[in-house]
Amino acid sequence: MTDATVPAVAAEAEGLSVGKIVWRRFVRHKAAMSAAVVLALTIVLVISSIGVGPIPGWWHWGYNDIDPTISPRGLPTMGFHGGKLVFGDHPFGQDEIGRDIFARTMRGAQVSLMVMVLMGIIATTTGVLIGAFSGFYRKRIDNVLMRFTDIIIAIPTIVITAIIGKALNQSSPAVFGIVLGLLLWPGLARLVRAEYLGLREREFVDAARVAGARDRTIMFRHILPNAIGVIIVNATLLMATATILEAALSFLGFGIKAPNVSLGNLINEYRSAFTTRPWLFWWPGLFIITYALTINLIGDGLRDAFDPRQRRIPKTKEFKGEATQKVEREVAE
Repeated sequence: MTDATVPAVAAEAEGLSVGKIVWRRFVRHKAAMSAAVVLALTIVLVISSIGVGPIPGWWHWGYNDIDPTISPRGLPTMGFHGGKLVFGDHPFGQDEIGRDIFARTMRGAQVSLMVMVLMGIIATTTGVLIGAFSGFYRKRIDNVLMRFTDIIIAIPTIVITAIIGKALNQSSPAVFGIVLGLLLWPGLARLVRAEYLGLREREFVDAARVAGARDRTIMFRHILPNAIGVIIVNATLLMATATILEAALSFLGFGIKAPNVSLGNLINEYRSAFTTRPWLFWWPGLFIITYALTINLIGDGLRDAFDPRQRRIPKTKEFKGEATQKVEREVAE
């Protein structure tokens, strides 16, 4: 028995499935778990504060509501008074015409979240399908799909998004998320192709062929679960990229447009007030950083959890110690 088989033997001896091993490794990744908690709390705040669609939120201002009683310079009302945190009527301040920055930031965070999720679903689905067909069938299909992938990679994302945004004159987050999803899948497709090229030669694929399984069954019921680690990790990183890209394009005026609101759009709208009212930039910038940083940390945690080179195997209470000693004796023999 070689050292490389120790994790698999230990997992089998302790009755742990691969899913449980991955989950326990992820839970023990402190940075990833902290990021997951922060992201979850952020999403709850963003969705519950101003509501979604017909469902109202607990905040009393809408993102386009105007308060005629503007505080001096639109200063934030949030602060500590008497040792207690007080939000006030406009905790993030107001803009020059009296709109509440808290409500506008929450709306911008909602739009960015919608773009991020929609883009992640479309890019992941497209990348997995193209990579799977390319790596499984190889030869002519592989050549055609990879040349198509090269063409998409060669297209400057910012340029094509700007052209589509100008042509459609859209402020819809759905349209923007779909466009980004159709442009950002090639990297994932290449990784999935590489996984399929290796996995299609494994014994379990030959066994499935002998059993009479169809190609579609082999591709998506046998090979895909073995490549899911690469897919999940890179899907999270794609979503983090989408957050930054959406903010950058909206800041340049090529993304989400008024009357809708996004985080990049807010920074662009208030850029002239940078020196006089910098708090107009703090909160949209904070949410952009929060999204990008937490998703990247979660992706790092998932990458470490799925890494087969990780030697540490989580132990159940019943077998703790005994299974490890058994494996060590087998390796010594």
